[in-house]
Amino acid sequence: VQLQASGGGVVQPGNSLVLSCAVSGRRMYVMGWFRQAPGKEREFVAATMWSGGRAYYADSVNGRFTISTDNAKSIVYLQMIGLKPEDTAVYFCGTTNEYNPQYYYDQNSYAYWGQGTQVTVSS
Repeated sequence: VQLQASGGGVVQPGNSLVLSCAVSGRRMYVMGWFRQAPGKEREFVAATMWSGGRAYYADSVNGRFTISTDNAKSIVYLQMIGLKPEDTAVYFCGTTNEYNPQYYYDQNSYAYWGQGTQVTVSS
């Protein structure tokens, strides 16, 4: 399983970005996005299943970020609108076969990770 994250960049506050995570090899049940700001722990952002159903979001991004999948292309997207300086971080995509949603928020549940893509929100 290999994950390739892309789409990061430098944007002004209030602007938007779309991150992509391309998956090659065997697809696992759940895809998640996490982020890590300098000097901070990696934190959960969003998660969803290839099979559909509800998505899960951190409170800090709920209503501004949307996670979605393109099953035909094996790509997971993270659409980010209304970006804030506190959204600045390296964003990582990860994947897991965990079926219990309470574990989607825990980075230790994820078996494979992409390399990360930098998002900087600054005026």
